[in-house]
Amino acid sequence: MISENNDHTSLVPKYIFSEIEEEQLKQLENNPLMQRLIVSRESYKNDPHRPIYHYVNPESNLNDPNGLCFWNQRWHLFYQGYPPEDPRVHWGHAISDDLIHWRDLPYAIYPDPEESCFSGATLVEKNRVIAMYHGTKVGNMIATSSDPLLLNWEKLTNKPVIPISNPDGTPLPYRVFDPCIWNKDGVYYSLSGGTLPHEPSGKRTRANFLFKSKDLINWEYLHPFIEGDRFTLIGDDGACPYFWPIGDRHILLFFSHMSGGQALLGDYDSSRDKFIVTSHQDFNFGAYGPSGVHAPSATPDGKGGVIVIFNMNPGLDTKGWNQIMSLPRRLSLLGKDKLGRDLLAVEPSGDVESLRMDHKKISNLTLSANEEVVLENINGNSMEIIAQIETNNSPMIELNVLRSPHKEEFTRIAFYRARGFRDWERYSMEEIRAGTATSNSLITIDSSYSSLLPDALSRAPETGSLFMEPNELLNLRVFLDKSIIEVFVNGKLCVSTRVYPSLKNSTGISLRAQGSDANLLSLDYWNMQNIYK
Repeated sequence: MISENNDHTSLVPKYIFSEIEEEQLKQLENNPLMQRLIVSRESYKNDPHRPIYHYVNPESNLNDPNGLCFWNQRWHLFYQGYPPEDPRVHWGHAISDDLIHWRDLPYAIYPDPEESCFSGATLVEKNRVIAMYHGTKVGNMIATSSDPLLLNWEKLTNKPVIPISNPDGTPLPYRVFDPCIWNKDGVYYSLSGGTLPHEPSGKRTRANFLFKSKDLINWEYLHPFIEGDRFTLIGDDGACPYFWPIGDRHILLFFSHMSGGQALLGDYDSSRDKFIVTSHQDFNFGAYGPSGVHAPSATPDGKGGVIVIFNMNPGLDTKGWNQIMSLPRRLSLLGKDKLGRDLLAVEPSGDVESLRMDHKKISNLTLSANEEVVLENINGNSMEIIAQIETNNSPMIELNVLRSPHKEEFTRIAFYRARGFRDWERYSMEEIRAGTATSNSLITIDSSYSSLLPDALSRAPETGSLFMEPNELLNLRVFLDKSIIEVFVNGKLCVSTRVYPSLKNSTGISLRAQGSDANLLSLDYWNMQNIYK
C-alpha cells in the first residue's frame, strides 16, 4: 500500500553506487535489482508480440521516454517505469553505445517528495547532467548526476523548483507541467507544457510557458513562448516539450494527448525569448491511440541534427507489459522548397545495420497491373526491407507485410503519388498553367486486417503526406518487429503503427501495382538479430 500521508518514499529497493566506472560495473553484476530485471526480461522471451530489436522495458508497464542524452560516450534513455511493488512512476534507465543495443540499468529517479516522477528532459553540462521533470501534485523538480553511468541522482532542495500552485492558493497565469531545459548565455531556461483557452470553442490550445533562472532553484516566469502557431489543432496540448537547435533553425517537439507526437519548426528570437513558428511536422497521423506514436524524447546529435525516440501506444492488452519505443530517428534540415521554406529529413538513426543477417535480394521485377505478386521464400516478422520502385503511371503501389498465405491477416502499406493536397505556392504560374504542378504524395499504413484477434484494435489508416518530384523513385525502408511497423519514405517521412498478428504464418510479403505496370528495381531483405541476447 502507498502511504496517504506526505511520505512518498518508494517501496522499490534503492542502491548507492561508486563514482568510479569500473567499480560501478562490478556492482551492477551482483546487484539484486539488476538480477530481478534480468529475470523479468527473460520471462517475456516467448511473447509473440514483444519486439526483439526495439527497446521495451524489462518489467511491468512503460510510458513516456524521458531525458535522452549523450554522456560519458554513451547514450542514456530514461522512461516512465512502473515497478511492480510500487506502481507509481519512477524514471527507468537504459544505456547504449550505438542507440540500438540497449542495456538495462536500475531505476534512476525515485518519487518523494513528489507522488510520481513524470515526464521531463535532461541538459548535459561539462561536469554533470541536469534532469528537470514533473513531480506529480507538487510541481517541476530538478535532480542532478555526475557519475560515469548516471546511477546516483540528487534532487535540488528536495522540493519543487517551480511549484504547481501559489502558496495562498491563488491561480497561476501558467500551467506547471512537463518541462524541458536549456542554457543561453549562462542563464537556464525552461518550458512547461500546457494549454491556453480557446474562447470560441470552449476547448484548449497547445501552449508552452517560459521560465528562466540563474541558479536552477529560483525561477522567474516570463510569458507564453510560441508565436505564429497556425498549424496545431484546437484541442492539442504541449506536453513533453523538447526545444533544440536544428541546423540554423530551432525545433520544438511535443506530444498532444489528442493527436500524438508533433513538432514545430521556426526561429528563436533570443532578444525577446520567443519562438517564431514557420512550419509543422506530424509524427502521428490521427488520434494518439490506439497503436499511435506517443511522446518524444530528443537531444542534439552534435552534427546539426536532432535524435528523437518515441514511445508507441498499444492496441492490445499484452500480459504484464504494454508500450514500446520506436527506433531512434535523426531529424535534420533537408533543404528549402521554392519559397525558401525548410524541409525536414526523417531517417532511422543508430547502428541498426549491425542487426542485419540472412540477406536476400530481388532485382528488376515487373509489377504487372492489378496482379498481387507474392515474394516466395522471403518472410519474417522481425526484419528490415529496403525497396526501390519506379511507380510509372500507377496510381497506387501496395506493399503487404505480415501476410498469411491465404491473406486472412496482412498489413497494407500503400503509396499514392500526387494524390494529396496541392500546394499552389510551391509552383510558378507557368507550371500551374502547364499542368505540371503536382500535389503532395501520400503514404498509408492500414492495419484493418492485421489481426484476427477479437480484442486487437485496428487503427484507422495512418496516412502521411510528403512532397516528391514527378520522376522521383519511391524508396521505402520498412522495419518490422513483431508488433511494430515503421516505414521511412525517401528520407522525408516516417509512418508507424502497432499490429498484432495472431497466425504464426503471418510473415509473408507481397507487392501490387494498381492500374498500370510498375517496376521493382530492387528489394533487399534482412532478418534482424535480437538485441536482448
